[in-house]
Amino acid sequence: MTEHKAPLMTPVLIGGCLILLLGFGIRASYGVFQIPVAEEFGWPRAEFSMAIAIQNLAWGIGQPIFGALAERFGDRRAIIAGALVYALGLVLSSFAVTPGAHQLYSILVGFGIAGTGFGVVLAVVGRAASDENRSLALGVATAAGSAGQIVGPPTAEFLLSMMNWSMVFMIFAGIALSIILLVPMIRSPQVATKVELEESMGTILKRAFRDPSYTLIFLGFFSCGYQLSFVTAHFPAFITEVCGPIDPGGFLAGIGVSTTSALGAFAIALIGAANVFGTIFAGWLGRYYSKKYLLAAIYTGRTIAAAAFIMVPMTPFSVVVFSVVMGSLWLATVPLTSGLIAHIYGLRYMGTLYGIVFFSHQLGSFLGVWLGGALYDVYGSYTLVWWIGVGVGAFSAIVHLPVKERPAQLVPA
Repeated sequence: MTEHKAPLMTPVLIGGCLILLLGFGIRASYGVFQIPVAEEFGWPRAEFSMAIAIQNLAWGIGQPIFGALAERFGDRRAIIAGALVYALGLVLSSFAVTPGAHQLYSILVGFGIAGTGFGVVLAVVGRAASDENRSLALGVATAAGSAGQIVGPPTAEFLLSMMNWSMVFMIFAGIALSIILLVPMIRSPQVATKVELEESMGTILKRAFRDPSYTLIFLGFFSCGYQLSFVTAHFPAFITEVCGPIDPGGFLAGIGVSTTSALGAFAIALIGAANVFGTIFAGWLGRYYSKKYLLAAIYTGRTIAAAAFIMVPMTPFSVVVFSVVMGSLWLATVPLTSGLIAHIYGLRYMGTLYGIVFFSHQLGSFLGVWLGGALYDVYGSYTLVWWIGVGVGAFSAIVHLPVKERPAQLVPA
């Protein structure tokens, strides 16, 4: 009698992947708007950076809220609400002509990303997947977010060559609304043990907050947000201003990347492309190896890559190499972190527990984006911000080592 294996690709996983692809495609393009918005209004770099930073902080605050809403009222309703708020924030941002307006409307955009992002979608995917496929399914869904990163920034760059940034925001609002069309695919079973179903959210949260391992996971996710959001928001501008010239007869020029501005958008897309493979590979490794040690290895790799990149003169070649290396480690932490939380604390309140940990990620995101703009305006350089990222990356590699990677004791109500 042959053993039946549960399929990996289910309607829930496919729908979740498409939702993440669209939502993160828009979000990943924000760095491309840094220079156009600042130049139109004559703002210092810190102003639009603050808008992106607030967006990331609102995303972090909204993630456990939408996770709890999904667990209370249903995943579909949470995603629809997120898509509507996302679109509204983008429409209002398209009319913003002051830094304060951009920063205010970024709160709505951040909440929209939370409602259509990892906290809600990964919880759905995790519950729908079999035990054997869960880690890999989480990796595939996370990689879909990076696939959005492949198309988002180049699409924004292309649209900006034909129209004003405000019109691009309106187009992106329409894309955010289209997420609602995918919601019917999101129908997952409530995969949880009888004890998990009997326990209240308050009981699970108290147990997690008293567990040093949960605290360590929370602290460790900070540097992931810092590094990723700083690069997403500032890397295109950094490359535009600092990178050496592109060889007119070289490979990059041959594929249409002839300016450092285009190279900035291409670098973000290349990071996304590398991460599609890196994240799926990390999810696959999570099936067989300790997730905490894999996380420590990923943060160590990021730390070394960032330090090496900033220590050598920036050339188109070094940008490409760094983008591939960093991309392979980019969101590889997400399936492992979410999978680690599910493994220790169960699936019932995975969305809320991951959402709280993700708030740490977004605190790092806020600081990475805001410090990038603020320190650039003070020093005229991003160097100090890069070195801070190296330091927090090393910290995250260390704090994951003491995590106790075993299921927490569940007590029936």
